[in-house]
Amino acid sequence: MPVRINLPDACGLGLALSVIGGRWKAVILWELHERPLRFGELRRRLQGISEKVLYEQLREMGRDGVVRREVFEEAVLRVEYSLTPAGTALNDAAHVLAQWGLVHARREGLPVAAE
Repeated sequence: MPVRINLPDACGLGLALSVIGGRWKAVILWELHERPLRFGELRRRLQGISEKVLYEQLREMGRDGVVRREVFEEAVLRVEYSLTPAGTALNDAAHVLAQWGLVHARREGLPVAAE
């Protein structure tokens, strides 16, 4: 059976978008850009996400190499999530894309969320 190539994923942009696609991944990427966060802290920042979905999204982002999960074996086990260098680069690229979107929306007279 021949392998079918999905053209959007065959280019760099398609691959990048597949890593941050969906409802939560871009927001998770943004929340982790300033500093590492613990799971509960990250969940509180993401209103409306369930623990199950957050865990799954973080695991997928870890497999994609953009999020690092670090376990600290202290008196109370502590786990922090942070961006890898690839995640930081992806966040920088996503920020440029978001800026373009804001400029485009204003030019077209589309509603824009308050900054």
